[in-house]
Amino acid sequence: MPSESQPLHWLLSSDEPWTRYRTLVDLLDLPESAPEVGSARVAMLAHPQVKELIAAAATWPGGPLKRHNDASHVLHKLCVLADMGIRASDPGMTEVIQAVMAHVSSDGAPLSLLNIAPAFGGSGQDTWTWMMCDAPSVLYALLLLHEGVSSTPSLSRSAPLAQLPQQTDSLHDACPANLHPTLASAANYLSNLAFDNGWHCTAAPEVGKFRGPGRRSDACPIASVLMLKALARVPAFSSTAGIRSGIETLLGHWQNSQIARGVPIGLAARPDVSTAKPYLFGCGSDYRKLKYPFIWYDILHVLEALSPYPSVHSDPRFQGMLAAVISQADADGRYTAGAMYRSWKGWSFADKKRPSPWLTFLVRRIQRRLANTSAQSMSGETHR
Repeated sequence: MPSESQPLHWLLSSDEPWTRYRTLVDLLDLPESAPEVGSARVAMLAHPQVKELIAAAATWPGGPLKRHNDASHVLHKLCVLADMGIRASDPGMTEVIQAVMAHVSSDGAPLSLLNIAPAFGGSGQDTWTWMMCDAPSVLYALLLLHEGVSSTPSLSRSAPLAQLPQQTDSLHDACPANLHPTLASAANYLSNLAFDNGWHCTAAPEVGKFRGPGRRSDACPIASVLMLKALARVPAFSSTAGIRSGIETLLGHWQNSQIARGVPIGLAARPDVSTAKPYLFGCGSDYRKLKYPFIWYDILHVLEALSPYPSVHSDPRFQGMLAAVISQADADGRYTAGAMYRSWKGWSFADKKRPSPWLTFLVRRIQRRLANTSAQSMSGETHR
């Protein structure tokens, strides 16, 4: 069993400045004004791989998105930049943000350039529109990129949200005044598309006959993951009914998959969650492999989406997923990718042979959120 400081020391000595930067801020709670934080951030912005991502983001929309798990698409590069802590005010990002925010639906949803094949009910033409497997990712990236810029506060990425208050169905005027109005409108609109079993494979009306896999009443696991992750950046939205239903759908999916595999978890099967594997979404061996960027439905992505919400931390289903990840650590508490996207070859998180500082950091931050919840419970404090 490695000591608590052993993995931290390894992260801080990493040659990845984005890992050092986020470790200092998210795991050690150092302020942005700390000299070592500033040095890591400067090194991150100067790093060739980060500059390459910013240059790619500057090509937005970067061609039409034809499948949402296309890891090479500029949308996912924008999300990685946001995960690292790049800001809208950083060199080269102002033009990127302007390009991304130039296309918004009349309802407030951020748009992407999509090309939906006629076989799936689309026109086969490049169209500015939105679906629930792209709009939440655009919103998530924009929310993070705006944090710490101008009057927008920089929220902790390791402190859990406040405990969910009484359920509400509407958030009219609930967004903080310092949130960019375009982002507030998008968050409000997308959050209100939730059903009693989370978010579905919903798309803009102009998409026409398109529908995702399964029945129209089925929840879409990846849509719920992406929405939970995005709304965690707007604490005012933690009271929505969609948050609760999305969380329960993801936990219930894991619960029933474990029962189907004969794994005892001390809970009965959820009758309101199908015991059949949702089409395209399972919790088998591929699901359990550590993988980044956060693009599709896999265990680390689900934990990243759920862990900001303290109501899940003591849930045996969440703990079971976390245990499945922690069991993959090596003797020194480091984590190695179990699967990778080939378009990200050259990054440590896309190396299945050597431990990845970034993957290790991501797991440690999830664990940190749980530790912060326990500390707050003992002290009676609640952080937003």
